[in-house]
Amino acid sequence: MGRPDLDHTGAILLRQAFATDRPIEILRFLHAGLATGIRGALVTLTDIVDGASKPLGAHMAVLENGRYCGLVSGGCVEAAVAREAIIALANGNDHICRFGKGSPYFDIVLPCGGGIGLTIHVMRDPDPIAALLAGLADRRPGTLTYDICAHSLTFRPGLAATGWHGSLFNSSYRAETAIVLSGEGVEAKCFEAIASAAGLDVIPAETALNFLDGDPEQAFVLLHHDIARELPVLRAALATQAFFIGCLGSRRTHETRRHILLEEGYTEEQVARIHAPVGLFGPAREARGVAVSVLAEIISLIEARRGHPV
Repeated sequence: MGRPDLDHTGAILLRQAFATDRPIEILRFLHAGLATGIRGALVTLTDIVDGASKPLGAHMAVLENGRYCGLVSGGCVEAAVAREAIIALANGNDHICRFGKGSPYFDIVLPCGGGIGLTIHVMRDPDPIAALLAGLADRRPGTLTYDICAHSLTFRPGLAATGWHGSLFNSSYRAETAIVLSGEGVEAKCFEAIASAAGLDVIPAETALNFLDGDPEQAFVLLHHDIARELPVLRAALATQAFFIGCLGSRRTHETRRHILLEEGYTEEQVARIHAPVGLFGPAREARGVAVSVLAEIISLIEARRGHPV
């Protein structure tokens, strides 16, 4: 990360370290900088007026050498936000700024027509970020709380609704979604390639079942053409806290599946956890259509869960 680059006036040149909007990558970047003695600031989207392209709790991380990452808009204000963070770091004081509607920056307009409010917290203690990252590595959720009066950041295990609670702003984080995949056909291979390209961890079912039993941030995808071959994995999936269990097949196939499970003693509520026919749209016949449809359904649920405690 090194020393800052300066322009001809002696001002710090701002440079995006890499493109991402994933909170865990942004926090890792910030923590890595702090660990090497480089001061940094955590920027959080805390207010939205008339809509925005990013959700409440979205982050940027800015280091005093001008390197930054993250997104709090569609990319139209990030350089200006980084400059505000550099000023805050130079002064050693937290800062609040607004862009778009309600902002003093008349020359910076958000394309969506709305406005955003941001808190810039100058990191004085790396421990809250370290504790959060350690928990997420062990697949445990956590919450960072910013106190706007005390200008402090604290960590606590567990989830809280993202947003303001008096003078406190909570940002909650779940572990990265793990997709447990079962299937040997072309649909499974295509799904694995597309999901991996989207940055999701895909784990073979035979590997995952031994250590993911209590993990609510897992999704099971069963892409078999034979119910008999899927049933052992399906039974194991139903014993977990997975937020998603999806199975390939037609409605008629699922009715057969449902009948078998009820005969085995599973309840209607348990069977109702199964998404079948799996996929956000359908019917899809080609493998790539199946893969995209299944991934879209999973991501729609991930987005729906974001920022909510349960």
